[in-house]
Order: sequence, then C-alpha cells, then structure tokens
Amino acid sequence: MSAAGRPREDAPGHAVTALREAEFVRLVGTADGDALAATGLVARALAAVDTPYQASVADVPEPPATDADCVVAIGHERTGADAALAESPVSVAAADVADDLAPDAVDPTLALAGGVCAGAAPSGRLLEAAGLERRPGVAVPTADPAEGLAASTLVHAGFSGDEAAAASFVERLDGDDPDRRALASAVALAAVEDAAPRAAESVQRALRPHETERFETLGGYADVLSALAADRPGVGIALALGRDVEAAARSTWRENGHRAHEALRLADTGRYDGFTVARVDAGAPLSTVARLQFAYRSPEPVALTLADGRAAVVAADGTSVATPVREAAAALDGRAAVREGRGAATFDGTASDYLEAFREAR
Repeated sequence: MSAAGRPREDAPGHAVTALREAEFVRLVGTADGDALAATGLVARALAAVDTPYQASVADVPEPPATDADCVVAIGHERTGADAALAESPVSVAAADVADDLAPDAVDPTLALAGGVCAGAAPSGRLLEAAGLERRPGVAVPTADPAEGLAASTLVHAGFSGDEAAAASFVERLDGDDPDRRALASAVALAAVEDAAPRAAESVQRALRPHETERFETLGGYADVLSALAADRPGVGIALALGRDVEAAARSTWRENGHRAHEALRLADTGRYDGFTVARVDAGAPLSTVARLQFAYRSPEPVALTLADGRAAVVAADGTSVATPVREAAAALDGRAAVREGRGAATFDGTASDYLEAFREAR
C-alpha cells in the first residue's frame, strides 16, 4: 500500500535501508502533528519487526545523546542523523517507510490525519485504504459539536474558546439542522467575519469532514495530534502508537484550543512589511497561536508568534522563512527548525530581541 510511488533512492527509501540494518533506532521528530503522526507510523513498523527504538518530539530537536546505531530525523534535517524524513507531509513519507518494513502495521488514517496537520488534502491510496467517507458538518473530535467548536483550532470565530458561546451558537441551529449542513454554513460565515481574507480559504478545512472511528472526524483527529505535539508530546507518541489515551488526548486538545484562542485575542500585535507579529505570554501554545494567526488574522504572508525565549512561524506556500528564522535564533544564541513555511525557534532573549533580529535577517 505504498502511499506514493517514490523511487527507492529518495529519503524514504534511504530510511528503509538504514532501518532494516539497525539493531536499535532513535526517532527524533519536530513537535507538530504531521511529524508526530510520522513518528508513530515508523515506530509501529519497527515494533512489528521487533526492532528496539526510542522516540521523542520537540519544537527544536537537539542532537540525541544515544547509543542507537540508527538515528532518524523526522520533520527536520539534523546533522548527525543517519536518515531524515523532512518533506511535508512527512506522515505520507513515513507511511511509505512503514509499508516497506511492515505493511500490516500501517495505519492509513493516522497518516492522513498527519497530512491534514501539514495542510494536505486527503487523497490517493491512503484514502482508499482507510475507506473514509465525507459527510456534511464540521470537523471536530467530539460527538458534541458545541464542545468541538469551542476548542477547535481549525476555526477562529466569536465562539472560539468559549463553551457557553459555542453552545448558544449551535442551539440556534440544531433543531432545524439534523445533518448539520446549516451549522457548517454558519461556522463558515462566523469565521470570515472581521477576519483576514485568508480566512475564507482556511475555514474550508473545518467543513465537510471525513468520518473516522477515532476522534469522530479526520480533521478532529488532526487537531488533536497538533495539540498533543504542542503541549503533551509523550501522550502524543502514545496516541500515535495506538495506545488507549483518548481521554487524556481530548483533555489536552480542549485546553490547548481554549488557551490558544484566548492568547490570540490578548496578543500584542503588529504589522510589518511582509509579516505580522503576535506577542503572547510565556505559557501560550505558540505553534497553535501561530497557525490561528496566519489562518484568520494575518493579512501578510507570514505570521510570527513570539514569547520570551520562543518563537513560532507559519508562512504561505512559496514564502521562504527558513533563513530569517534561523539567523534570528543564531543571533541570540538559539536554534531553529523550519520545514516548508512552518518553524520554531528557541533563543536567549526577549520577544522584542527576536523581533528585531528577525527584521534584520529579512
């Protein structure tokens, strides 16, 4: 069930060769939903062929101190790694790797959910293998649409982050909306009200979802993966491995969404030539806020979210931010990981310090 017909000399093929020869593997992923899903897919395949492994994810992964004879970087290019899966969506590449190692261990729905995290539309052999069908409504990981809308980070609207407001929003429609078509239309309208032009495109990811057994919908599943990668990567890895951690995962997703929506509303924002910036408190989930800022609030092609010591960035397709993100971090004795318009940085300094360095690097 190869997810895509890549030649074997490419990154997935090289990873397969390295993994087959390894006696102990270290998987080092970036802290985003796509890389988290990819880490789980490769780990499942390794477990199926009885190859011991360790797995971790981090915003900016460090070179691992390990006695593993094979290190695989997932979601980034890391010096010293024996193989890397770094092209988005990495979960699709990981499904190729897993398919070569242990075809029966591949979870196509997990791979598709990881792809959704990276902005990819479900399609191809993975979708055929998963057998998912679309339905009207909205993509949330809960049976209760109000609970789902309040915490969803696929949407940012007046009800976001407020369960009472979301319940009121749904109740106005529920009696006359058995298949939730009207709800989807209302969500789309709410999301574009007083929003950046990009919101009209962004909200489409939350509509007409694919149904799944785990987390109700594919988009909801993806939303949970992104939240776990940001806030509780250990639970995220357990989820990606198929463990029974759904309750903890939903709780983390709910808290992450509420915190992100509140942080975006309270952010100190600014607009510069080619990018917007949102400065938030230290405890805010930066990667989630950056995605919402880019999708619903930024009229520019780049959204930069900052807290003291940390940064997250999301950019439009075709807009390169790797150089300024890395150079700004290096100027403050920090490090960065950037992949196809999304990235994170850690550094020694304040949000203002990084903003100044980022502007200079651009």
